[in-house]
Amino acid sequence: MLPRYPVLNTWISTGTPTAMVDTILKLGAARTSSYVCFANVHMVVEAYRQPSFGAVVNRAAVVAPDGSPVAAAVRWFGGPRQPRVAGMDALPLLLAEAARRNQSVYFYGTTENVLQAIDERIRRELPTLRVAGMHAPPFRPLTPAEDEADVARINAANPDLVFVALGCPRQEQWMAQHQGRVTACMLGVGQAFLTYAGLERRLPEWARKLWLEWAYRLYLEPRRLWRRYLVTNSRFVWLMSKRAVQHLVGRPAEPAPW
Repeated sequence: MLPRYPVLNTWISTGTPTAMVDTILKLGAARTSSYVCFANVHMVVEAYRQPSFGAVVNRAAVVAPDGSPVAAAVRWFGGPRQPRVAGMDALPLLLAEAARRNQSVYFYGTTENVLQAIDERIRRELPTLRVAGMHAPPFRPLTPAEDEADVARINAANPDLVFVALGCPRQEQWMAQHQGRVTACMLGVGQAFLTYAGLERRLPEWARKLWLEWAYRLYLEPRRLWRRYLVTNSRFVWLMSKRAVQHLVGRPAEPAPW
């Protein structure tokens, strides 16, 4: 498996995007009931604040550094130089490689309109990709019967990879709860559905390299995201500064709470 290094209390997987894609597809080919998280600053801070959620993230087979600050933080505390591996970038790479390897995929989450747009793009660009199925569950807690029906539907479709877009932390909790029940590798990619579908634009690469993607997302959804970015980003900077001081003076870092 990929080497992992701690950023606060989250153990981040390291390696090139190519290595991560290969690892994930091998998990899918083995039909291992496993899951993959793409950790940005929000996820890392929530994992620090809530030990139960931190345990969910750390049980993932792969925890990719979705955010540039998270990727950089691996290096800051003794890990290797690590590129960002964002879900928005990984999704098209995984689909293209799955098509090349004749592996099948399933899309779970978001809305019917988004799924239709994804299907149309795949038909245009990856006509040989085997799409085992797509399903948009209702935006409410499912009944046990509905959940069982969804699991049965996914397993009957027999995909290698299940891409999940339910939003953080719901999608990570869903994957953890369904490990051992869904016989595939599940990936929590959230917003990547919208960008792949062409329904939300991304910043140019030069702006992403300047860590400005959060500002663009805030511009798009200020009411929903202002608190997350104001509080969470500030808390990340504070916690990382505190950890840096501990590192410089030789004090041990706080142990993980699980």
